[in-house]
Amino acid sequence: MAIKLLHAAPATSDTEQPVPRWALRAAYALPWLLLPSCLWRLPFAFHFEMGQLDTAPVSPLWITIPYVFGLSVLTELAALLSIGLVRGWGEVVPGWIPVIGGRRVPPMVAVVPAVVGGLLLTAVSVWMALTWIGVSGRMAYENGWWQALAMVCITPLALWGPIVLALAYAYHVRRRPARG
Repeated sequence: MAIKLLHAAPATSDTEQPVPRWALRAAYALPWLLLPSCLWRLPFAFHFEMGQLDTAPVSPLWITIPYVFGLSVLTELAALLSIGLVRGWGEVVPGWIPVIGGRRVPPMVAVVPAVVGGLLLTAVSVWMALTWIGVSGRMAYENGWWQALAMVCITPLALWGPIVLALAYAYHVRRRPARG
């Protein structure tokens, strides 16, 4: 079934080989999938605890604001970078980039970081799941509404690692040398 999904109807793209429609949709959905967690964490920058009890010691605002906003921005940038696995700029470096612009991207230069990142994100997802079910120190909330909001915002993060792994696999299959 995985092979059938991988070779499903290709989507229109600017890549050398056609990109499976599911990969294109998953890559473009990823930034939107992570956006709720990025927005969820922003109030923490200003020491608003979003209904959480037993919070850690509070750092000064001059630390928390850049840290939390930076984490949200880096999360979205990493998700946007995943789009390179389904676009032409993931195969050939854009010409406007100094020195390396216009050069082909060796497939492993994209696949290895994507697989390593996907595996790390999947491990974090497993840890998150264990935390949510109470195996590894569950966060307490003022009431069920805060906890429900947290779960709705944070749970989609669990898909990030597996989606990146699937995109890396599709990229690898599309870019590997033809067997002769």
